[in-house]
Amino acid sequence: MTKRVVVALLGPVPWSPPGIDAVAWRAALAEDVVDLLARLSQAEPAIAATAADLALAREIAWPGMPIYEVPTATVLPVFAAAARDGFEQAAVLAADAADVPGMILGKLLRPLSGKPVAVAPGGPSGGALAVAANLPVPDWLADTDLEAASPMAVRRNAPQPSLVESTPEWHRLRGPADLATLDPALEGWENTRALLGG
Repeated sequence: MTKRVVVALLGPVPWSPPGIDAVAWRAALAEDVVDLLARLSQAEPAIAATAADLALAREIAWPGMPIYEVPTATVLPVFAAAARDGFEQAAVLAADAADVPGMILGKLLRPLSGKPVAVAPGGPSGGALAVAANLPVPDWLADTDLEAASPMAVRRNAPQPSLVESTPEWHRLRGPADLATLDPALEGWENTRALLGG
């Protein structure tokens, strides 16, 4: 069985809804993502953070969950850390997609049986929800953060565009307009839901 990990990457969250503390908002988003990863059956969970965010990572991690300290909040250092831990496949997931369903992550990992890289777009506000790859990553995969990544951007350096699979998108909470994309009927995202008043 393939050894897989899905890593929540703590990146910047430069906004919060009116009346909600920015630090509490960022922590709630990340904690909801980590809670989902802890319940995944098809992959092991982990968190990646720069030195500045290690305190938050420790606060939201489940017992025994690996925390990778990375020099930059970009994908290649996370993939390298996962490869050192013996994983054969890894996905780097934005920690601001509070209500992402596990099914979306399953669809991100599935193409790796035939393609080296897969990218899930981040919905209407742009960026990528996640980037997944077989490890070690191909030499042509350029380092990027999840704010700038997209299937098209990742394909730019690939010898053939077909080597990068585009998988179903899911919205991130990158700005006020994204609040309207939250689905109250979806299970999970309790911390974010509580901050927004239920």
